Amino acid sequence: MQIVFETLLDQLSLSVDEVDFHNALASAAGAFDIPAFAYLSLVSDRVTKPRLISNYHSGWTSHYLRRQYQKIDPVIEWARCSECPFQWGPRFGHAGISARQQKLFDEAAEFGICCGLTIPLIDRRGGAAAMTFAADRLDSTFLRTAEKYEQALEIMAMCFHISVRRKLSGGLAVDGVSLTPREYECLQWTARGKSAWEIGCILGIKERTAAFHLDNAKKKLGVRTKTQAVTLLASSRSSIL
Repeated sequence: MQIVFETLLDQLSLSVDEVDFHNALASAAGAFDIPAFAYLSLVSDRVTKPRLISNYHSGWTSHYLRRQYQKIDPVIEWARCSECPFQWGPRFGHAGISARQQKLFDEAAEFGICCGLTIPLIDRRGGAAAMTFAADRLDSTFLRTAEKYEQALEIMAMCFHISVRRKLSGGLAVDGVSLTPREYECLQWTARGKSAWEIGCILGIKERTAAFHLDNAKKKLGVRTKTQAVTLLASSRSSIL
């Protein structure tokens, strides 16, 4: 268990885009023999698109977002008003759901999403988020796993949510200038005294790629040296710090 958490935290600390976060969570879920997961984050402005990081079938996730099912999904509705993890299945909320909501469940089942454990995630920025670990059938092994490791999965979901919110919220700015996640992270490692070669080793990229991102960051910030860029980073009141 400790190794799973340490590995997840290490991967989250190095993640800079949705692919990285997807891979980190897939590895952690796999350690619990959980086949499917979905992280959904909604904001309150009604304009920003939902963020969905999942290993569900891409046909289903595309259909879900295209039909804006997040607005009627009973699981999401329950997550919005609950603070505790809950299990759901084919009969979840059966007596009170609409025909369209039942259609949602039926369509999800066709893509292998039949039951799950959903963990509501408190977002004090006014949005809502939830992590779901799911299975393709009402399997007793999955249900026992979900129940046995519920607290561990809840902590894992919270760590994931916090990391995604910090790194992918669009707040990667230095002195009011927006940087890409990779530019920002390379600059952070530079501030810690790492060379482009060392940054490449840490992030698993080539030295010249790290140098490329650093050069882009300097150009955007209007400075000529790494020291000047690091100084701006230190004085910046970036929203993710």
